[in-house]
Amino acid sequence: MLVKLEEDKHWWFATRTRAILAVLDRYVGPGRGLDVLDVGAGAGNMFHHLSHYGKVVGLDNNPKPIEVAKQRGYDVRLGSADEIPFEDASFDLVTLLDTVEHVPNEQGVFSEVHRVLRPGGYLLVTVPAFMWLWSYNDVLNAHQRRYTKKELKQKLSMAGFDTLFSSYNNFLVFPLAAGLIMLRKALGEKPRLASPHFDEDAYQVEMEPTPEPLNTILDYVGRVEVALLKLTPLPIGTSIITIARKRD
Repeated sequence: MLVKLEEDKHWWFATRTRAILAVLDRYVGPGRGLDVLDVGAGAGNMFHHLSHYGKVVGLDNNPKPIEVAKQRGYDVRLGSADEIPFEDASFDLVTLLDTVEHVPNEQGVFSEVHRVLRPGGYLLVTVPAFMWLWSYNDVLNAHQRRYTKKELKQKLSMAGFDTLFSSYNNFLVFPLAAGLIMLRKALGEKPRLASPHFDEDAYQVEMEPTPEPLNTILDYVGRVEVALLKLTPLPIGTSIITIARKRD
């Protein structure tokens, strides 16, 4: 089974993964043999990380990455995030990793996740932050919205979740990232990336490549940021990471 992907080497994905694992280790704990559902799993790119917590099943609405997942030996089912094809109380942990922002019916997604979680089950969510950072990348990814921490917490509460921890992510690179986004918007520049929304040969959206040694430098910055995240929620960033628990 594939246990390392090229994606893991990209500083953005590596930083997000470290943040996800740090939060899950703290609030859920590894090695517990949980039933885990990764909604929006794509080709199973997070399976080898999420398997630290138990048996992972994926769900995606695009058959193309599911075929790639099967070639990797992963169990990813075809279905919609707002009509999850599993019975009530089937899972201990559900992840929505940069997924819910794609779905028009976001409350339907949160409601379905609540339904398939067992009592006291956990939901981990990552989403892009701040509508004023909306850019061509959001269009490329077919995003419906970006969030603030307050908005996300309110929407989770409406669906029956209590937020345990919420933080912005990509805090240390925020001035550079936000500045680049605003500059590109002003200049009308569009990154050339493959996307299943625009390119029939693509099975997932590609992250814009970062040349060396910049990728290594940003990867190190991400390690420092995750060390800070373990101590305190970060006040601003280009994305949000939140863990919530199903309200009994």
